[in-house]
Amino acid sequence: MADTAKPFLAQHAVPAGVISTRWWWVRHAPVREDGGNIYGQSDIGCDCSDKTVFKGVAKFLPRDAIWFASNLKRTHQTAEAIVAAGMPKPDAIHHDKAFAEQDLGEWQGQNRAAFFASRPASIASLWFAPAHERAPGGESFDDLYMRTTAGILRVGAAHAGRDIICVSHGGPIKAAIAFALGLEAQAGFAFTIDNCSVTRLDYLVGSEHSGWRIPMINQQPWIASHAHDAMHQPAGPEVVNKLA
Repeated sequence: MADTAKPFLAQHAVPAGVISTRWWWVRHAPVREDGGNIYGQSDIGCDCSDKTVFKGVAKFLPRDAIWFASNLKRTHQTAEAIVAAGMPKPDAIHHDKAFAEQDLGEWQGQNRAAFFASRPASIASLWFAPAHERAPGGESFDDLYMRTTAGILRVGAAHAGRDIICVSHGGPIKAAIAFALGLEAQAGFAFTIDNCSVTRLDYLVGSEHSGWRIPMINQQPWIASHAHDAMHQPAGPEVVNKLA
C-alpha cells in the first residue's frame, strides 16, 4: 500500500558542483466575490473550500522550503489552506509586493464583460491589454514582468540552493515562465495558469554556466476528478459574448 502521508516531490538530477534553486509557484484559489468586475490588485478574498484540492497540493509540495506570498490576502488565504490540509506550518510566510498581480489602475472595478466587449478581440484573447500598454493609473504587463523578475533574482540570490514556495497570481507566474524561457513578457500570455496549480522552475548555477530548467507548468495534483472543475478559473480575461 502506498504511503499516503509521504509527499510527492518531483526530483530531477543535478550534476555535481551545480546549485539548484527550485521555485514552486502556486496560483491562489478562485475569487468568487468580484461581482463580475476586474480586480487586479484589489485586495479581495478567495474560495478555499475544496479540501480535496488543497490536500493534493499539500502532498505535492516540498517540506523544507522557504515560503513567499504576495501582499494580497487571497495568496495568504491560499497558503493557510495548504497548511490546514496537511502541510507542515512554515516558520514564516514572507509577504512580498514583487509577486502581486498586475495593478490595473482605473480598470479595476469595471465590469469585466463590458471592458472586453470594448476591446479588440485579439487583445481580449490574451490578457487585459498588450504587454506594453499601461493601465491608466496602474501598470503594464511589462511593468509587472520587471518587478516580478527583480523579485525572483533578489529572493533566489538570498536562498540559493533551496526550495522556494511562492503563492502568487496568474500574471506573475506567466511572467516567471517567460523569464525562465528567455522570452519577452508578452510570451507569458501563451500559458494557462489554473487556480491552485503548481508551476516548478529550477535555476541551475554551475562554475561556467547558469540557466533555467522547467519541470512542470500548471500541474494540478487533484485533476483525477471532475468534481473539482469549479477550481479552473481563467488566469486573465474571461471572453464572453454578452454583458453580465
